[in-house]
Amino acid sequence: MASDGGEPRGTPRSGLARLFNAEPAEMPAVLSGFALLFFVFASYLMLRPVRETFGIVGGVDNLAWLWTGTFVAMLCVVPIYGWVASRVPRRRLLPVLYTLCAAVLVAFAASLKFNPDDVWIARAFYVWMAVMNLFIISVAWSLMSDVFERDRGHRLFGPIAAGASLGGLTGPLLSLNLIERVGEPGLLLISAGILLLGLASVRFLLGWRDRMGPRTDVPPPERIAGSVWAGLTLILKSRYLLMIAAFILLLVTSTTFLYFEQARIVEANFPDRTAQTQVFATIDTAVQSLTILIQVFFTGQLAKRLGVTVLLVAVPVTMMFGYGLLALAATFPVLVFVMVVRRVGDYALVAPGREMLFTPLDAETKYKAKNAIDTAVFRGGDVMAGWIHTGIAAIGSSAAVFLAGVIAAGAWAAVGLAIGRRHDREPARR
Repeated sequence: MASDGGEPRGTPRSGLARLFNAEPAEMPAVLSGFALLFFVFASYLMLRPVRETFGIVGGVDNLAWLWTGTFVAMLCVVPIYGWVASRVPRRRLLPVLYTLCAAVLVAFAASLKFNPDDVWIARAFYVWMAVMNLFIISVAWSLMSDVFERDRGHRLFGPIAAGASLGGLTGPLLSLNLIERVGEPGLLLISAGILLLGLASVRFLLGWRDRMGPRTDVPPPERIAGSVWAGLTLILKSRYLLMIAAFILLLVTSTTFLYFEQARIVEANFPDRTAQTQVFATIDTAVQSLTILIQVFFTGQLAKRLGVTVLLVAVPVTMMFGYGLLALAATFPVLVFVMVVRRVGDYALVAPGREMLFTPLDAETKYKAKNAIDTAVFRGGDVMAGWIHTGIAAIGSSAAVFLAGVIAAGAWAAVGLAIGRRHDREPARR
């Protein structure tokens, strides 16, 4: 019997292959995908504690403005990305983007070295990290859904995503242990180097796809022609993509409320800048430690046995109860508990689940509509949610914010249920 993609099933599998629910011929690609996400997330997450600290440096009351600036920066970057994507072959797209991001990190490191207390450098870095994060992670996942067919994606995205969690665990641990030794500029330089290490995995994954022969569902083109703005047109023409966009908007609304309250509570409890970075790094470490166990042992099995729906619905339902708990007791320990539960669920369940939604789609949709959702829609939702939070906080209390979070999480769960059922019921191309 042949598996998807043409390699024979029934070949004896090693312990690692059995653990990952992979065929022997798939294991090199699984490990390369694991490594790519490890390097990408280690690079980003070792800098996220710095970014969160810079958000406080720029003023907690200014976070909505920072998110607005992020959205404006996204509107400027998206056309540039579209121009590059239409002219650069697929196998060179990630190297170009990752090299550019590494160069910008080096430039920020030099700026911080000579002007460590400049609040505008802190704000610019905060905005850039949000933009860079969405591009490097979104494009990496686009590559995964390009390389692996739908059935493979369901079986293997969970274990592959564990590379993101291991990298996410390594990143904050590096920040926690190196921030006092090398400072913020040193962390940026190390992050740039780690990001570039992922390029070897990109090259291997593309070569493996070539060796496995053409895909039987949606063969990818050599280039992704046209502007990424065409992705917005693709979204508007597809009810399925509109549902995904609505899911993302409700996701960011629910999580933005929690993020803003996190910044407020951490600032009140930890006024020192280095201590704030260490607190954020410690939270990240706890999140990633729990996430990797769930991704390796449960995510793939849940998707296989219960479908994508359970991955999309479990977290928003849990967040309804989390926001209710915060409405009763908005203390730092309670915030950390809810934040850890939310982020573990996001990484271990929601992220792999929403990436699986794209596996049946053609390559143009994956690289254009998906990146439009992951960038313009995502950051547009951030801006909307940020100002909604600011408005609610101005006229009400934190309890009012948390009650609004309950409502947003409930709507998020409803949309996740609808789109998950459609995906599980209709395996054909949307």
